[in-house]
Amino acid sequence: MTQEPCELSLVLVTYNSLDFIENCLNSLAGALGKISHEIIVVDNASQDGTADRVAKTYPGIRLLRNPENLGYPKANNLGIAAASGPFILLLNPDTEPGPGVLERLLTEIKLRPEAGAAAPVLRLPSGAIQVSYGRRVSLSAEMFKKLGGNRYLSRQAGRKKEPRQMGWLGGACLLIRRECLEKIQGFDEHYFLYFEDIDLCFRIREAGWKLWHIPEIEVRHLGGASTSAAALFSRYHYRRSQVYFYRKHAGVVSRLGLKFYLALTFVGLYIKGALKG
Repeated sequence: MTQEPCELSLVLVTYNSLDFIENCLNSLAGALGKISHEIIVVDNASQDGTADRVAKTYPGIRLLRNPENLGYPKANNLGIAAASGPFILLLNPDTEPGPGVLERLLTEIKLRPEAGAAAPVLRLPSGAIQVSYGRRVSLSAEMFKKLGGNRYLSRQAGRKKEPRQMGWLGGACLLIRRECLEKIQGFDEHYFLYFEDIDLCFRIREAGWKLWHIPEIEVRHLGGASTSAAALFSRYHYRRSQVYFYRKHAGVVSRLGLKFYLALTFVGLYIKGALKG
């Protein structure tokens, strides 16, 4: 499957992704078109046989097996270090790119030499557009989404057709120039899960590159493949990463607001748990 010279390296981090990985990998042949490429799967010690399935079914794919779950950022950094292409696509195993989609995405980033990264629209199984991009990250923006703003933004996204510069892009399907990744030294490994892709995007922009969202290119995203079976684990890491992200990138008022909001949330959960015994 790997050709020389390799133009695009695909890095997929898996963790208990057996239900999704084959559909994802099978979709890539059509999605890549004639791009010379390599595929690197980094498995974070899956316990459901994901790594064995990849090794057996896809011998042309390079498989890196971690002895333990190292987290999403560190696993991606290992995949990126093993990659050889000038462009690197970070792809979640619960995505299914359609025919020609990745070929078109690569063309779009090449047309924009100022672009450090580019991402397509993510379409959920319900048909709705996932709000996997934005201009800023703040407590007020999060509250807006929780109060129904995501539905509004999703409907608005369906009307946007022109490529747009963004403040951040989600990491489920994110195409990045290797030059850009090397300049910012990859992912911040203090994260384990969540916010690491937004942090990466913030640092890409701080380094002088642009982020482009391409609405005319769509990728199907099932969502939550690695975390749906461990909701409490996911919630913990979401909040832990959120606090760290705000400490790095937000102002004093936003950081204090987040701490107050999380304190109220904790008290509410404690009372709810006490009432339920």
